[in-house]
Amino acid sequence: MIHPNLLNPANSVLVVVDLQARLSAAMPVEEAQLVSANSCRLLTAAGMLGIPVLVTEQYPRGLGPTSAEILAQLPAASPVYAKTGFSCCAVDEFNQTLESSRRSQVLLIGQEAHVCVLQTALALLQRGYQVYVVEDAVCSRQFAHKTNALQRIQQHGATIINHESVLFEWLGDAGHADFKAISALLRK
Repeated sequence: MIHPNLLNPANSVLVVVDLQARLSAAMPVEEAQLVSANSCRLLTAAGMLGIPVLVTEQYPRGLGPTSAEILAQLPAASPVYAKTGFSCCAVDEFNQTLESSRRSQVLLIGQEAHVCVLQTALALLQRGYQVYVVEDAVCSRQFAHKTNALQRIQQHGATIINHESVLFEWLGDAGHADFKAISALLRK
């Protein structure tokens, strides 16, 4: 019997929150690079495992589109939603797509942790989703803001997880057909 908090690829949705180049440029360089690399690993694995990916862009007219490296890793037909509200749930089409997926485990990656990721996590929790925030695939301009956001999100019932745990929970077993390809992502 599998613990209900373990991720199941058949029940997961990956949400990319505002990983836009102009916004990433405002983050500490090493943190932005780490978030990008870990996000790309997760996106690649999601594509292999058939996990839906939803993408948001905060005020794209001013902040530009999603970063090219993230776009290059998106599974085909991943919808991208423009927003001005900080929570992804402020976009009706986002909510409709998420609901129609009939999946209850929502993983959040992106920026900024203390604004858009936090507000999205709380809104999703309120709607009854299991929320997972991938701590090494989110960032804020100030590390203290990220730390505070993760604590606050966890206090309200979300799970804080790292990208390697996500990958291995999605696989579930070293005998999985995609084990070698996905575990190889960790050596890049």
